[in-house]
Amino acid sequence: MFDNIVAGVIATLISGPILALFFFFLRERIFGIPDITGKWHFEMTTVNSDYNPYKGMILRYIVVIWREGSKLSGTVEKVYENSSTGEREYVGDKRSRGDLNGYYELNYLSKDKLYIHIKEQGSGRESTNYFELIRMNNDSLKGAFNSFVANQDGLSEWQRHPF
Repeated sequence: MFDNIVAGVIATLISGPILALFFFFLRERIFGIPDITGKWHFEMTTVNSDYNPYKGMILRYIVVIWREGSKLSGTVEKVYENSSTGEREYVGDKRSRGDLNGYYELNYLSKDKLYIHIKEQGSGRESTNYFELIRMNNDSLKGAFNSFVANQDGLSEWQRHPF
């Protein structure tokens, strides 16, 4: 009987760390938050706005995202605009800059979601944009945005390569 107890304790001492390593591996490699850090390009297409000339407007940005756990941070620069006033690319000091903060929601039974808030220092005033995005794959995010500027909302697409 004493031999059975000793054998059980030894089996537990050996299998416990192995099982812990197995679950750690599953959590980190298979079910962990994907690496979304780095350079992204995103586009905002305005669908609704209190200011009619903004409807259909397309804005494009470059963003660098940094992730610590579920928390997201980064910076953005506006690089392109196609609106009722014309089409233009922004280069150098003509680019407006902004700060990104957000949260990565890891979902096991559905696609992961990202919630992002961007404060951009525009030419006239600071603007605020809020995004709810779904991770489609390692290189693509899609969703919607809302903006304080003229009460805009619309669609947004994010990708690793330029548009």
